[in-house]
Amino acid sequence: MNLFEDAARTMPDEPLAARMRPRTLDEYIGQEHILGKGRLLRRAIQADQLSSVIFYGPPGTGKTTLARVIANTTKSHFSTLNAVLSGVKELRSEIDAAKERREVYGMRTILFIDEVHRWNKSQQDALLPWVENGTFILIGATTENPYFEVNAALVSRSRIFQLRKLSDENLHDIAMQAVHDRERGYGRFRVTFEDGALEHLVSVANGDARSLLNALELAVETTPDSFPPPDGTEIVISKETAEESIQKKAVLYDKEGDYHFDVISAFIKSLRGSDPDAALYWLARMVAAGEDPRFIFRRMEILAAEDVGMADPYAVAVIEADASAFDRIGLPEGRFHLAHSAIYLSTAPKSNSALGFFDALADVEKEKAEEVPNHLRDPSRDSKGFGHGEGYMYPHSYRDHWVAQQYLPTGLQGKVYYKPTDMGYEAAIKDEVMLRREAQLEAVTEDLYKENLTFSPGDRARDKWVERALSGRSESLLALMRKLYSGLELLRYENVMVLNASHGLLLWPLMKKNPEGYSLAVVRSEEQKEIIEHFSSSLDALLRPSVIVSDPCGAFSHLEDGLMFSVISGRNVLSRLESDRKILPLMKSRLEKDGKIALLESVPVLSSRLSDFADGSAADAMREAEKRIYSESNPLTAWREKELDEAVREVFPDAAITYERECEERLLSDEALRSFYRQSYSDCGLTESEFLAAFPRRSVRWSNTVAVIRSGFVEAAGKDKSGEWGEVVRKTRQ
Repeated sequence: MNLFEDAARTMPDEPLAARMRPRTLDEYIGQEHILGKGRLLRRAIQADQLSSVIFYGPPGTGKTTLARVIANTTKSHFSTLNAVLSGVKELRSEIDAAKERREVYGMRTILFIDEVHRWNKSQQDALLPWVENGTFILIGATTENPYFEVNAALVSRSRIFQLRKLSDENLHDIAMQAVHDRERGYGRFRVTFEDGALEHLVSVANGDARSLLNALELAVETTPDSFPPPDGTEIVISKETAEESIQKKAVLYDKEGDYHFDVISAFIKSLRGSDPDAALYWLARMVAAGEDPRFIFRRMEILAAEDVGMADPYAVAVIEADASAFDRIGLPEGRFHLAHSAIYLSTAPKSNSALGFFDALADVEKEKAEEVPNHLRDPSRDSKGFGHGEGYMYPHSYRDHWVAQQYLPTGLQGKVYYKPTDMGYEAAIKDEVMLRREAQLEAVTEDLYKENLTFSPGDRARDKWVERALSGRSESLLALMRKLYSGLELLRYENVMVLNASHGLLLWPLMKKNPEGYSLAVVRSEEQKEIIEHFSSSLDALLRPSVIVSDPCGAFSHLEDGLMFSVISGRNVLSRLESDRKILPLMKSRLEKDGKIALLESVPVLSSRLSDFADGSAADAMREAEKRIYSESNPLTAWREKELDEAVREVFPDAAITYERECEERLLSDEALRSFYRQSYSDCGLTESEFLAAFPRRSVRWSNTVAVIRSGFVEAAGKDKSGEWGEVVRKTRQ
């Protein structure tokens, strides 16, 4: 039977978990990081523009269900195979049918392969040419890490979406959905729960929707004397019934799969991080799942040398003694020796100085082989003919049994491999080691690593496009942009919104960070919209930013309900502060829980004025005009730092606000001066010609003051940066 037949045809005796499979995206609960409003996968499904994808995650997280939703949404033909039950023969049949649909009817085919990791390399290879030439679009589902279990060629041509365990809140919503659904669930009855009953089902289900629904089905259908009872019957699920319906969940642990490696990794990292509580927890997870204790001891013996090392040279002996005792005693008493070793290692001082060996090994592998220095060679065979060993100084013949001589090859003299720490035993020998060698230590940089929950194949055209977009900005604005976004971390799938995006000054850097998220630009004119769309026209349609022509406040009325953003950025959205401040609550209402705002706001009243650069009496005339231009009746200039700080902090109390004085070389062209005169200075008592003549120096050092407003960033927490000033000096010409 096809897995994706219309849900309306499901038989009454189907399990609840099968009946309640979501049919549309609106019914789907959980996985917001890939299916939330604006996320790439959601947009691709809604636009029916899906490319090859692989869904990866634990059982019960909705991989097959998501494929069902796609089947119900797409206009393409949807076929399914299960890798456990099918092979190359069935695949060839699907390929032939897909080729015929494409050639005869012009119809695409989407092929869903469940448990795709079950196919061997040759079977997976058979998929590759047909994915490449577009005969079908592949959707693979796997509980195993695709980077290990799926051919690299297939992975590189697919987007990887990792599904997480469902949260307790997700499971609660799924249970309520089943309880209230009259067609497929138990909405014909009045199902209620005693205090703690539903919570118990959710807790023990541990992120697995299928497990929860199976338990709920058993609880509901065994509570009445007979099932189904008459419509409207009240069914009360007691705590006892809930406990009987979902037994203790088996520990999710596969000795050959990801969870095996993930749990042992967590255990080792807890030992290395000196956290005995976490170490004992992960140890218990492994023991409860039946992990081989000898494997655990082997890993602890490695850690004793690698991570404890010379800080406690006896750690190796302690773990070896516990392992030997375990071999004699066995389980269950041997668990004491496992715990003893785990506690010892997690509380021992740490040193990884033994890794110096691998630095030396790397030098051996990448450098040309160095000759053994003559004084270190074996003199027993040819000392007379070649002088091998000549010049060697025997340390025991010297005071303290040590003498300064070189033991490294000539080309490596001064190289440092062993770097003693200040921990434990090693601290006692460090000074002596350092005194006995002459070395210049190199700086060490730390390499940090983050999980996506998603991946897309590299796109050279997109990277080049972003670099082109970034290259056209003035240096001063680029410096401000970098300060604005300093420390900003975005996950690839997060949504961003830029207000007053203009030509994309603040948009392109964010799009570089969220290639699979939704990017929305709000611009003031069709011309600006055309510029952004022109820059992005070379991108895949799903990856282009959406552009709205609107004032910043009005843009929020155009947004889809429920669409939230991780970052809302903007430039000069508070120019008329008194009236524009109403945008701040609108921004907050559309931010994710940990969302950030990043705004650049010019402060006209604190910037240069034309009179600063005019000569003689003309300057006095301009200052009189500027009293009106910069008066409190002008909404653009009727506010200063204090008013801006108060308006922002009323909505974003943790906001960090700094004021940057940006200086640049600016050319006052005749065209620019005429514009200034006609808009603001025509009543200053000067004719236009006199106004132009007042500026013999057309290249001036212009000063702008820009407020950099950030909320939700790490440095903003608990730190008031209002009123802090910096200076950005650039040489640009306008």
